[in-house]
Amino acid sequence: MNVNWSFGKFMALLLLTLACGKASAQTEPPHEPTPVNVDFSDLFEYIQQKGQTIQKLIGSVELHQDSVYMYCDSAFIFNELDVIAMSKVIIQQGDSVSVFADSLSYQGAIRVADLYGEVILMSGNQKLFTTQLNYDLNTKIATYDQGAILTNDTTQLISKRGYYYVGLKEIFFKDSVQIIDPNFELRTDTLAFNTDSQVATFLAPTLIVQDSSKIYCEGGFYDVRNQVAQFSGNPQYQKGESRATAKLIQYDGQKNEVTLQGDAFFEEPDRRATADVLTYLEDTEEILLIGHARYESKDQTIVADTITYDQKKEVYTTRGRSVISDPPQLIEADQVDYEKEEGLGIAQGNVIWQDTSAGISIFCEQARYREEGSYLLATGGRNNRPLFISRIEEDSLYMTADTLVAQTQQDSLYSDTTRLLTAFHQVRIFKSDLQALCDSVSYSTRDSLFRLYQGPIIWSDTSQFIADTIHVKLAEGGIERIDLYNQSLIINSSDLKYFNQVKGKYIHAFLTDGEIRRMQVEGNAETLYYALDDEDAYIGVNKTACSEMLFFFVDNKLQEIRFYKEPSGQLIPMEQADHESLKLKGFRWEFERRPKSIVDLFKKNK
Repeated sequence: MNVNWSFGKFMALLLLTLACGKASAQTEPPHEPTPVNVDFSDLFEYIQQKGQTIQKLIGSVELHQDSVYMYCDSAFIFNELDVIAMSKVIIQQGDSVSVFADSLSYQGAIRVADLYGEVILMSGNQKLFTTQLNYDLNTKIATYDQGAILTNDTTQLISKRGYYYVGLKEIFFKDSVQIIDPNFELRTDTLAFNTDSQVATFLAPTLIVQDSSKIYCEGGFYDVRNQVAQFSGNPQYQKGESRATAKLIQYDGQKNEVTLQGDAFFEEPDRRATADVLTYLEDTEEILLIGHARYESKDQTIVADTITYDQKKEVYTTRGRSVISDPPQLIEADQVDYEKEEGLGIAQGNVIWQDTSAGISIFCEQARYREEGSYLLATGGRNNRPLFISRIEEDSLYMTADTLVAQTQQDSLYSDTTRLLTAFHQVRIFKSDLQALCDSVSYSTRDSLFRLYQGPIIWSDTSQFIADTIHVKLAEGGIERIDLYNQSLIINSSDLKYFNQVKGKYIHAFLTDGEIRRMQVEGNAETLYYALDDEDAYIGVNKTACSEMLFFFVDNKLQEIRFYKEPSGQLIPMEQADHESLKLKGFRWEFERRPKSIVDLFKKNK
């Protein structure tokens, strides 16, 4: 074998060996070291000089010390313990560790090797590549500070410095650490890696890049084999224009699932979400928010205990007390389920719906709603009756029914949008200056007009209004007008003993501050009126019939009556009047059915 030795390299290794030997002499070995034995060499030369022995070996050199075997092209052995080896150096320790290098300095007393050149340490499937390596064969700890690459199948770990605990299968990477894997890339300053479990532990600020996703953290771990990670210490997630933060971020690469725990925050250009725990599925773009959940888009805000949102399908569900803000609409409920494709939402449990622009609210047990037309159908509630409330100045109008329907409509004659309300079956209304019963009602915010159908009855102050259909016009100050259509009858009584009555085909009553100021009767007009003297004592009953009548009131008292088109009538003294027979046809005083409070609105069949 022809070996070319570099004298300079030889002297450098010799001086290094002597220096290491001198340094190691300061530490007593744990037991008497065994010599390094020569198993084979093509050429062997034994040199004795100045109290030490040198063995010079050239060609196919094979050495061993206990269970450690060394192979090289050339070697020097000093005092049977220290070895300098050159060219194609191999160290084998049992079946688990092999080290390859261009040259070697080995201190047999403490069993420490320094390897140079193209160094490769192999343990199982792991290969560590570096240019200079210190390897302690006692502790099986390899150290480098000139940069190294660890490979495992398709994964590479790179750093300038590192400590490889071969026996524990742990590596600590320091300074400019980088992991390159087909699925991700990682950069940090300090990293621990278990070569057996393939788990990387983050010990310093770390950045992980996977496709278009980035994760930053200052602690945690990454399971390379299973693509499972946990990030702590100011963790941050970013994908494109999406970003997320939390106290703890967990990532499952196989499921493409990110979970944020503690002050979870997720944001995209046109939406954001916060919760105690937030889970995001990258493939389906589903978001699960748990605990103090809040989801905001440019048009809508959702607040609940739990929110599940499918961004692709625009489907969401909420659980726990929920608030859906879609101005000017607002919905509160115990749970909400909504599908964009169907355009249908279902709110259940103590539902509160509001139209803030119209100043109206609906309370119910269940509500079905659509964004198109701002449609809402309300059922159930207290005693299975939903409640409608409309704010009118400092007063409010309350209404219950078996079913309430609210929707908006673009009026072709007006540029604004009109809110329409329909209530049907067992409708009951209460306002401080007006109460009513009927079977169905419609209401429009455009004209502030309530239309009552099917047996409507209205009470205002001491008056009762009956007709086939009744319209009630609201104004800022309260009730402005009451219109009665067909079979119209107004009854008034201040003492519940004698009843003033007005009957006609149509009756129009005009009110100010809740009091009737003017009343017009059209078609087959009849009146039965109890006349009073100056001291408000009854003097007789005035019964008159004609085509039309016009009444004027002051302080809730009749001031003037005008009769049109052939009036006929008579004044009957009180002592001669048969009050029961004088009552107009259709008379019925239903004071007992009048709602006296909001509580009465929830009583059926009254």
